[in-house]
Amino acid sequence: MEIVTSFLTKIPWWAYLLTGLVLVALWDIFLQRSHTIKHNFPIVGHLRYWLESIGPEMRQYFVANNREELPFNRIERGWIYASAKKENNYEGFGTDRDIYAHHHIFVKNAMIGYQAPEGHPNQKDPYFMPCAKVIGAYNKRGKPFRPASVINISAMSFGSLSAAAVNAMNQGVLKSDAYHNTGEGGLSPYHKQGGDVIFHFGTGYFGVRTPDGNFSLEKMKALVTENPCIKAIEIKLSQGAKPGKGGVLPGAKITKEIAEIRGVEIGKDVLSPATHKAFRTIPELLELIENIANATRLPVGIKAAIGKLDQWEELATLMEKTGKGPDFISVDGGEGGTGAAPPSFADHVSLPWVYGFSSLYRLFKDRGLTDRIVFIGSGKLGFPAKAAMAFAMGVDCINVAREAMMSIGCIQAQVCHTNRCPAGVATQSKWLQAGINVPLKSERLAQYFKTFRKELIEVTHAAGYEHPCQFTMEDVQVNVDDDYLSSSLKTVYGYEKTSVPFTSMQELYDCCYLGGTPKTSRS
Repeated sequence: MEIVTSFLTKIPWWAYLLTGLVLVALWDIFLQRSHTIKHNFPIVGHLRYWLESIGPEMRQYFVANNREELPFNRIERGWIYASAKKENNYEGFGTDRDIYAHHHIFVKNAMIGYQAPEGHPNQKDPYFMPCAKVIGAYNKRGKPFRPASVINISAMSFGSLSAAAVNAMNQGVLKSDAYHNTGEGGLSPYHKQGGDVIFHFGTGYFGVRTPDGNFSLEKMKALVTENPCIKAIEIKLSQGAKPGKGGVLPGAKITKEIAEIRGVEIGKDVLSPATHKAFRTIPELLELIENIANATRLPVGIKAAIGKLDQWEELATLMEKTGKGPDFISVDGGEGGTGAAPPSFADHVSLPWVYGFSSLYRLFKDRGLTDRIVFIGSGKLGFPAKAAMAFAMGVDCINVAREAMMSIGCIQAQVCHTNRCPAGVATQSKWLQAGINVPLKSERLAQYFKTFRKELIEVTHAAGYEHPCQFTMEDVQVNVDDDYLSSSLKTVYGYEKTSVPFTSMQELYDCCYLGGTPKTSRS
């Protein structure tokens, strides 16, 4: 043994390295048959696959310019990171954006902007900006709900996101008076950290599901009774990432905790169908909305990415005829979001947000129904100028998903679907999510929301208004093409939004802080 040890210690290090490389080369040439490049170029071929694996990071930091990347460029990500950390989020020496590019947004400033009088609510709280409308007011729901923030967290499930990420987000919305949409994975303990919640369910009915996979109204009623944090309920018809496509939750991902939350079996694949079992027609959808609202006394809304409008027209006709319908509609953009999807869906199925929302809003406006609905926009709207455009087009609130993820540390690695998220946000790896400092990240999400609202207020005041609900489609202009050069939203999309019944921020402040009627998320 000593002779062998002595012999091995005399072998130089490069001999070990050479032997290892020879073994790899033999493996590449004779044993592995799955990679042609490795066979034809042994050893060196491994470098190609390694470089490909870190390609997004290489382009992000060394190749792409500040405005070039998608889905969010470096300037957009930098603004979110700086806002979340309460750092300087200004730019110097003018914009480096091509302001003549297609769809560039111009918010028209007033000659003399809005000047808040002494004692104005925004002097007491520079971040104060509740929704001007009350969800469920028109249909006289038992527990109407006014969101205390115009920016909130969009639907993202526990399971897709880590426990630490969901925990940080819910604590963050509590600190910023926003609400937290659960996504379709059910209500987890991490959603119950004090923040307001909108319970969201899709075709899998997770959390309100019968053993055979159908919707249970009794479970929904019990869930709402046991969890007063739930302020409204959202039925997912489709989502921007993959409208009209179901999904499979592999049994390997279903832990005991996830099984209990979602109401499924441990270790068994779970199918989310492409369509709902609880309804198959528009009248049946309307009936389900009313049944849930009557059973829970909460506002009920629907979420969808927009494509064809024929069934939306049928819904509008029924709403006209019956006086019933969803209390809110969340419109998702076809740009794709946090949900993993085939490129054919993410790239091509459903309309981008501006086209989808404008088509839908115009339909409901022509029927005189916009007053009774709270419209929520979702699709890369987490920036003040884009939000101003969305409010000018008719939204009452916006939801953000990826922007919220970035505020707690997401680096846009684009590996959400692999369970290897390096920031610990979109993974179930205990090691990776252990890197999330929940108290710190919750503060950062709250600060991002507050900074967003403060800058949106400043943009609104520059345009001569007190609240963004007052924006009209003549207040925002976009570049169109060489024929138009640039035109107002009204000219481009062919409608003017319905005026929102807004009196003053003081009235909203009295409702939200002094417990006035209608009820709010602060009461």
